[in-house]
Amino acid sequence: MKVFVVLVLALATVSADTVKQVYPKDLPKDSKIKGRIVNGYPATAGKAPYTVGLEFVAPNGAWWCGGSIIAHDWVLTAAHCTNDAVQATVFYGATWHFNAEFTHTVSSSEFIQNTNWPNENGNDIALIRTPHVDFYNMVNKVELPSFNDRYNMYDNWWAVACGWGMTTAGSQPDWMQCVDLQIISNAECSNVYGSQPEGILCVSTTGGKSTCFGDSGGPLVLHDGGRLVGVTSWVAGNGCDAGLPSGFTRVTAHLEWIRDNSGVAYY
Repeated sequence: MKVFVVLVLALATVSADTVKQVYPKDLPKDSKIKGRIVNGYPATAGKAPYTVGLEFVAPNGAWWCGGSIIAHDWVLTAAHCTNDAVQATVFYGATWHFNAEFTHTVSSSEFIQNTNWPNENGNDIALIRTPHVDFYNMVNKVELPSFNDRYNMYDNWWAVACGWGMTTAGSQPDWMQCVDLQIISNAECSNVYGSQPEGILCVSTTGGKSTCFGDSGGPLVLHDGGRLVGVTSWVAGNGCDAGLPSGFTRVTAHLEWIRDNSGVAYY
């Protein structure tokens, strides 16, 4: 989860009195305790069978992101993860970093980015069409919120994020880590970053608990009901462990877009 000196257009313009937002995948890979999941815990095998690792390859390098299985042939991730990539390898059921149950490699022709990204904050979302996969205890889908819940902001709800982002040791773990996070209101988040649109969902990172380098595009799933409500999008520019809110693309804001492009919907 590389640092941009200037915030990319995908993120909101903020005043000098607010904190900048950066993509977790663009944080520096260094030994300092910056990007990390703090106070998280190792995932048991099969805890988050909907979580996939995504290794993207581009002419100028490669990077790691997370994603969520939402159907037998669709993965949901962040648009900034797919950007400029020519292909992606999907690691299914890989509780241990690269030790997947199986993998599929797909070309960029199978990527569908939200067309409003990067010009509008809150649209950092993309679909990846994959070969059909069968579901079992280690590889399974996560359900989206229903259209009946499209206006639920989930303020104060608890959710879990899982991935291979930085740990307290300042290194990228081999074993999947999970962290429990509480969703906060957009008004509270806007106090830190400037006005946030409804397409953004923020979580509290009190105590340094946060998604970070390696977690971009990964899932945020409700404790109650197990629905996918967020896609890891950005963190505070001054570090994941700064105790400032982290931002996700709000899935309920994109239910129609997901349905229209993949056919996946719940009513």
